[in-house]
Amino acid sequence: MTASIRLQREPFDAAHEAARLLRGRTDVGAVVTFTGICRGEEADAPLVAMTLEHYPGMAEAEVGRHVEAAQRRWPLLGVTVIHRFGRLAPGDQIVLVVTAAAHRQDAFAAAEYLMDYLKTRAPFWKRVETAREAVWVEAKQSDDALAERWMPSPGGRAAAE
Repeated sequence: MTASIRLQREPFDAAHEAARLLRGRTDVGAVVTFTGICRGEEADAPLVAMTLEHYPGMAEAEVGRHVEAAQRRWPLLGVTVIHRFGRLAPGDQIVLVVTAAAHRQDAFAAAEYLMDYLKTRAPFWKRVETAREAVWVEAKQSDDALAERWMPSPGGRAAAE
């Protein structure tokens, strides 16, 4: 299985990344791409910018652990995760997850799993700037609830399985 994990300041090209994952492959039946984009509103105020910080080395390792977990759960043929850091403006791309599998259900589930974990477990810190203030963003209970559905249930299987 092909896996690529990159943390970078520079923008990415989602179509190029998906094509790169597929180059020379005929075993892939489904590719799912998700691109997260910086919204222009935050807490009912226009957003000026968002700054994402991370702990180099630790962040890549943590993302890698979640990619490996996705590989164990679903028969994936390829994964690309790109997460940007630095100052981003509304409309800028933040994150890209590309999953490839023989079947669409596996590609969709793995992409959703990876995004839920990137949102809640990856060591990134987000600071949002509006015209009124700049604040560090706290974790959201709604994001944690989405990630919890992938946790093993008392019977030993993940709730979403």
